[in-house]
Amino acid sequence: MSRERRSRWLAPVCVGLGLLVIWQLASSWGLIADALSIESFLVPAPSEIADSLWQDRSLLGSAAVTTIVEVVAGFIVAVIAGVALALLIHRSEAARRAVYPLLVGSQTIPIIAIAPILVVWFGFGLGPKLAIIALVCFFPITVNCMDGLRRSDPDQIRLVRSLGASRGQVLTWVEVPTALPAFFSGAKIAAAVSVIGAVFAEWSGSDAGLGYLIQISSAQLLTARMFAAIVVLSAIAIVLFWAVGAIERRVVFWQRGEAGG
Repeated sequence: MSRERRSRWLAPVCVGLGLLVIWQLASSWGLIADALSIESFLVPAPSEIADSLWQDRSLLGSAAVTTIVEVVAGFIVAVIAGVALALLIHRSEAARRAVYPLLVGSQTIPIIAIAPILVVWFGFGLGPKLAIIALVCFFPITVNCMDGLRRSDPDQIRLVRSLGASRGQVLTWVEVPTALPAFFSGAKIAAAVSVIGAVFAEWSGSDAGLGYLIQISSAQLLTARMFAAIVVLSAIAIVLFWAVGAIERRVVFWQRGEAGG
């Protein structure tokens, strides 16, 4: 590992370890519980969470598989729908005037409020869960893709049109490559928040998954297991974010120095 990469990771690792040490000491001495006026067993130390990660690894692993399937499938649905809508709005000014305000307005509706409605309408299967996750991921993908398409250089568009390119060829050769960095920025945001949609979906109606496990553990006051499930959820989001970033570095190769992830 190069010195630059080591310095890039060293700071967040040191800060993270420092916070864990503070948390461990504060929890062990009962400082957090006293400050919140609650019982000490409700504030697990990092060591207790780590112990739960190991002791409950089978339960957490089974729940994680369910949640990963939901998250990945919902994310893919959001990408397909988001890109399709962004292209439609980009190609049609009438569609932009009609749809864009509704797209923005959709973000004013709390997902946690409509999640139970989707479960009532479509049942407890995979469908409503995919819809909820896709709704959480949909907006950043669509908006970033639209903005990327609008950034196309007018001079480049005029040049390829002067060479006889069709509307579809202009989209393929100029507009899509220009929009890719913005699309991946939106996709990485969606990847990071996708687990939130999965938790909302599983809270609304499910008998499996990490969100369901958090709900059950909360009812049983198993706070260490709750935190362990949250750690696994965070790991899933980080891995998905990293995977999207890795694809970005492969696809947007002309901006490899700037592509993040």
